[in-house]
Amino acid sequence: MLSALDRRDRPLEEGSAAGLQGFAVDKTFLSSLKGILLETELDFLRCVSAIIIFLVVSFAAVTSRDGAAIAAFVFGIILVSVFAYDAFKIYRTDIVPRATQGDQQ
Repeated sequence: MLSALDRRDRPLEEGSAAGLQGFAVDKTFLSSLKGILLETELDFLRCVSAIIIFLVVSFAAVTSRDGAAIAAFVFGIILVSVFAYDAFKIYRTDIVPRATQGDQQ
């Protein structure tokens, strides 16, 4: 049975990156249809989660009624609108056309 000491004393196979092979990015998967959809869905979820976080933080900041808190609220609302526009564009250009193409096949 191999212990941690045995693994530490062994020489590295094929350079120092041999232990990181499980973390390599599969470029063929990312270029496939499932990979593109996964990337699009993750980008859309990033926008939605940013909208929720900025809304909560903005409304929490404005409760103190300080000048800086009101500025933070306005900045947060501007960021929410930017992320909402980004989510809308991702939805219209990436998610909806693929859904209609799948229905036609």
